[in-house]
Amino acid sequence: MTPTAPDPADPARGFRALGEDDVWSGWLLRLSHGRFVDPAGQPFERDIVHHPGAVAVVAVDDRGTAWLVRQYRPAVGRALLEIPAGTRDVDGEPPEATARRELIEEAGLHAGRLEELARVYNSPGYCDQLTIVFLATDLRPVPTDRGGVEEHWMTVEGMALAEVADRVADGTLVDSTTVLGLRLAADALARRR
Repeated sequence: MTPTAPDPADPARGFRALGEDDVWSGWLLRLSHGRFVDPAGQPFERDIVHHPGAVAVVAVDDRGTAWLVRQYRPAVGRALLEIPAGTRDVDGEPPEATARRELIEEAGLHAGRLEELARVYNSPGYCDQLTIVFLATDLRPVPTDRGGVEEHWMTVEGMALAEVADRVADGTLVDSTTVLGLRLAADALARRR
């Protein structure tokens, strides 16, 4: 067999997936051991975390304040300030509906307008989680509907979009989806003006 030369325009050309074996499965995630072949025909293996996907919502009011939630994250052992977000764990629910539901559940906000800003892989080196980032505007307060243990203890905090760079620099904002979402929202709102 002649190895397929990598195509500089498409670095994935020539890689082939041979199969996966499930190693572990939980209520949300599935871990598998995958087998692959590179363009030169060399086999290799990778562990892959499968995730149903997520949404994240940058909620910005008429004054340019973004509404964030602070919640405890067991994996890092601390509370993080983040844009409202949630897993796409309801079968058949459109991403926009998930985004609206999460915004209400976590921040107690209803969006009159919702627009998709980006689709991003959170950690593509080992996980297939795709997060869809939305901008929510024309906000009005509604009762929250928090369900998870951590959500019962979360707080809602406002931050001016103009402060985002400083809050990244001083370590207040460390969640990558939040940093990206806030930057994309600021750009989108600037284009509207």
